[in-house]
Amino acid sequence: MKKLTFTATTEKGTVSAIHQSAQQPIARFVFGHGAGANIAHLHMQSLADALAANNIETLRYNFPYMQAGGGRTDGLPVCLETIGNALALSSGLKPELPTFLCGHSFGGRMSSHFASEHKPDLAGIVYFSYPLHASKKPDTKRAENLSRILIPQLFVSGSRDTLAELDLLEPIIGALPNASLHKLDTADHGFKILKRTRQSTEDVYTEAGRIVRAFVLENV
Repeated sequence: MKKLTFTATTEKGTVSAIHQSAQQPIARFVFGHGAGANIAHLHMQSLADALAANNIETLRYNFPYMQAGGGRTDGLPVCLETIGNALALSSGLKPELPTFLCGHSFGGRMSSHFASEHKPDLAGIVYFSYPLHASKKPDTKRAENLSRILIPQLFVSGSRDTLAELDLLEPIIGALPNASLHKLDTADHGFKILKRTRQSTEDVYTEAGRIVRAFVLENV
């Protein structure tokens, strides 16, 4: 792993990033964190490790508010500019690799706005725990931009995620022209599982990595 920095926005200044390579990379993910955890959080590291095990390298980046210590999230314009500059940074690492946007929770939602507003020339976008609504407050307003995204989309969501009730999430994804959903049995928003009732014995991160690799291979 290599620690990097880049300018998020002129106003907000520099943020940190982590480039994690893979032995024989087939793609790179530019990977945004959730609202309450930075790029070094165990969940983010576990996801990056699972992707690396499936030959996907990652560039994890902080949003400015998280670089400053957390608290209230940045507004949409700041997030979009940060994502654009993270993509620019990634293009200089191994320019021959297909590039995907990726994010956990908040990072995924901001990535969806970038993809819907900027129509980037990317291979696809992967969401870990897309936050469709506030916890236990079902709503679908956060999905209004998804139909404007032209690149392939993969949603990896836990069956117990209280920020994405499946009875709302499934029909939304089903109506999108180039999108798919993989449900992680008994996983919550942070991929914690119920060991006694989970049907599969496969590690949840191993499962997520396997599914994402298949999606990547379909779109590179």
